[in-house]
Amino acid sequence: MTQNKNVLNWIEKIKELVNPDKVVWIDGSEEQLKAISAESEAAGELHRLNEELLPGCFLHRTKANDVARVEHRTFICSRDKNDCGPTNNWWDPKEAYATLGELFKNSYAGRTMYVIPYCMGQIGSEFSKVGIELTDSRYVVLNMDIMTRMGRKALEQLGGESDDFVRGLHCTADIDEEKRYICQFPEDNAIWSINSAYGGNVLLGKKCFALRIASYQGKNEGWMAEHMLILGLENPQGEVNYVTAAFPSACGKTNLAMLIPPEVYKKQGYKVWCVGDDISWLRIGPDGRLWAVNPENGFFGVAPGTNAKSNFNALESTKKDTIFTNVVLNLDNNTVWWEGLDKNPPKKAIDWLGQPWDGSTASAKGAHPNSRFTAPAKNCPCISPEFDNPAGVPVSAIIFGGRRAKTAPLVYQSFDWQHGVFVGSTMASETTAAAAGAVGVVRRDPMAMLPFCGYHMGDYFGHWLEMGKKLGDKAPKIFNVNWFRTDDKGNFIWPGFGDNMRVLMWIVDRCAGKAGALETPVGYEPEPEDINIEGLDITVDTVRDLLSVDPELWRAELAGIKEFYAKFDRLPEELRAELAKLEERLG
Repeated sequence: MTQNKNVLNWIEKIKELVNPDKVVWIDGSEEQLKAISAESEAAGELHRLNEELLPGCFLHRTKANDVARVEHRTFICSRDKNDCGPTNNWWDPKEAYATLGELFKNSYAGRTMYVIPYCMGQIGSEFSKVGIELTDSRYVVLNMDIMTRMGRKALEQLGGESDDFVRGLHCTADIDEEKRYICQFPEDNAIWSINSAYGGNVLLGKKCFALRIASYQGKNEGWMAEHMLILGLENPQGEVNYVTAAFPSACGKTNLAMLIPPEVYKKQGYKVWCVGDDISWLRIGPDGRLWAVNPENGFFGVAPGTNAKSNFNALESTKKDTIFTNVVLNLDNNTVWWEGLDKNPPKKAIDWLGQPWDGSTASAKGAHPNSRFTAPAKNCPCISPEFDNPAGVPVSAIIFGGRRAKTAPLVYQSFDWQHGVFVGSTMASETTAAAAGAVGVVRRDPMAMLPFCGYHMGDYFGHWLEMGKKLGDKAPKIFNVNWFRTDDKGNFIWPGFGDNMRVLMWIVDRCAGKAGALETPVGYEPEPEDINIEGLDITVDTVRDLLSVDPELWRAELAGIKEFYAKFDRLPEELRAELAKLEERLG
């Protein structure tokens, strides 16, 4: 499929190490993928679902010890430990290659090596990057087909001589969690993953490449790889403004990416378009503005809690050509179910562990809490017409957010780009469930990139500041939102979900110079009357309360920020200056 000697020499080297029985190059053809699906069915790896209700859909189960990303087994293998930084696990690459080499040795004996050429981003786009993943898993092949642009076209994008491709090696091996490693080698453009079959650890184009490796590439090449959704807001005149947004987990990121406008806006002709739900690659365009693409081609979403009310568009996306992992099999009609889908669990079912399940509330959960769906982005009813545009979309605003009960107001705008980087670098959420430890503990997750930054986070903040200098007055405006303010009884005050568009409208108007603002110690805020509450069961006074800034709470926040910043030996001085300014404004 290719004459590229860099590719062929690397594959030969790996073949000698892992010793496969045969090698199959994935060309991306429908015929080949159907054959691999049939083999997976015959082997019991996939279960075909009801062709009338869920055409082209399958159910898959992983082992009980292999159900999520494993951050404590994930390593950044930079040559200099200082380049890894204090927020990542470091492993000396020489030691890592030696240890992994022993694990990978002859690990494909009796197995097939699938060679998956894939492109992150649109074919032909200057944003795009090519990867090749070698795997022994048919499940990986079929998921990578959904999540990336895969096959011959990716090799054509790479060309016959380029060495600029990410070398991914994966083996399911024995699914031994004590020998499970997910290793990124940023200087080598390489990812090695072993002893896992779970998506986030083995679909190497996703977090491993599109964030950890790509963030390092972006730093060196002058662009950004971010854990951000991209959405477009179209007004009745047909003008579209695009925003990117970064949120830690459990903060409504996917729901915002696929937001349905509330009735007050829908009847006027407003629309919301999803460009991406998880990852953004951002470059400065020929016009000097920041442009974004979604490097992925599908959604790898959490199933539990997804329903027609919480996220209609995500649910619709799963109705065909989707792979469900670790959900309930409904034996009555050969479909799937999960907690939060509806209030009617099937009476006759198989749970995610493959055991009979009757749907009674007394029994254990039927679907794993981290069960997933891998769905083609083109299935989404609100997928943007610009989704496949190789030039990407121009970004008007960057939004950060977290889950804070009292501290952060509903929305505020940073004073400038540098202050915005400070806001992103101090992003935090409060824990919500006793199962995750003490409730209300503040966990910092800068730009929602804590588990995904492929190099020293102090240098990452520095790269953000550098991008701002290059953008100058064409830089997007930076905002912070908090949908999760609560009253004294712990009830959410803001309705959330589709009504978050009311806040987005103020953000877009601010970017266009159409809305005023009040200056507070933390940033610019809307006048309470500037948030449209038509049709909501809240008053302007409620909005005023949602926008309130309590200096005492923020002074306590300062201590947490100082403690967090103390971790970084490479913290840019600009951020220390912003911290000092905030302290001064709070009095």
